[in-house]
Amino acid sequence: MLTSLGNSRVKDVVKLRNRRHRDREGRFVIEGRREVARAIDAGFDVATVYYCEALHADRGADALLKRFAAAGVSCQATSRPVFEKMSYRQHPDGLLAVAPTPPLELADLAVPANALLLVVAAIEKPGNLGAMLRAADASGADAVLVADPATDVFNPNVVRASVGTLFGLPLAVASAPAVRAWLNARGTCVVAASPGAETPYTAANLCGEVAIVVGSEHDGLDSEWLDAGYENARIPMAGHADSMNAAMTAAVLLFEARRQRSTVAMRDP
Repeated sequence: MLTSLGNSRVKDVVKLRNRRHRDREGRFVIEGRREVARAIDAGFDVATVYYCEALHADRGADALLKRFAAAGVSCQATSRPVFEKMSYRQHPDGLLAVAPTPPLELADLAVPANALLLVVAAIEKPGNLGAMLRAADASGADAVLVADPATDVFNPNVVRASVGTLFGLPLAVASAPAVRAWLNARGTCVVAASPGAETPYTAANLCGEVAIVVGSEHDGLDSEWLDAGYENARIPMAGHADSMNAAMTAAVLLFEARRQRSTVAMRDP
């Protein structure tokens, strides 16, 4: 059992909260029983699992540990003070994994025909990025393309806000020009979210292969997206606000796409 707060392994996990350390080491942290479970369910590679039985709220963590042990993953017990130092949560549940960062190359992204895609451009807040990934999973999106990321996909707060759904989503990270070139090469219909657009989102055609593009929290999408010849769509505001949170915008548009696609499927079986 790890009991020393000064242990090098403990210090390494703590350092993985820092993006530079994650990038340099090629590893990141998955914390929480639900998040770790979704990683293993998706076949995600995990190097080491740290656990503290004193923090386990139920027996579900024990079942997960048995699965990891059976798969040959190193499972390391820790004392409560050690685990609480490694944890970035206020109320940890006693389960934390360290995993190698997978490649997220755009060239390797495989999506089906008539795919529903979400493009998130220059999103700054990890909580918003995680919530957008969660919305993409919930709406049945086929992939998420992260363009010009201001925060990395494997930030601990992205993992947490996505509740682990990012492990089952096809993902790619690239520059905005590379993402646009990829979409154009596929002939994908692109719908860019913009408060200033004339077309309301319910009037945009979100069937067939479509990419919904949502921009940063502060500035939205830049002219490279809005003036690229794509369709721009807005969410009408009935109150005093002139725009919506980026994650909420993505959720509204994704579920409208799901509604339209379901309606077409029922009409044309």
